[in-house]
Amino acid sequence: MAYRVTNHTHTAARVISGVGALFAVIEVVYILLILFGANTANAFFRFVQSLAEPLALFFPGLFNLANDKLEIVINYGLAAIFWLVVTGVLARIVD
Repeated sequence: MAYRVTNHTHTAARVISGVGALFAVIEVVYILLILFGANTANAFFRFVQSLAEPLALFFPGLFNLANDKLEIVINYGLAAIFWLVVTGVLARIVD
């Protein structure tokens, strides 16, 4: 008897990939807000920051650079890549 993959596993893999993409987008939006000099007192900025900082896990402070903006790009960019890779691997396992 052959093993039959149900649509539920494909759906779970898509959800996992989607969550990883969403986490990465949050990190990228935060990076862009910093690079373009967004008003840090703005409610939208604070909202994105409140999401991005916990999602960055252990990456903030990983590289301490003289250029603060470059430091944000590298550390939070690594967090975005991390989420894409980890959720991509998990999606492949589930699928």
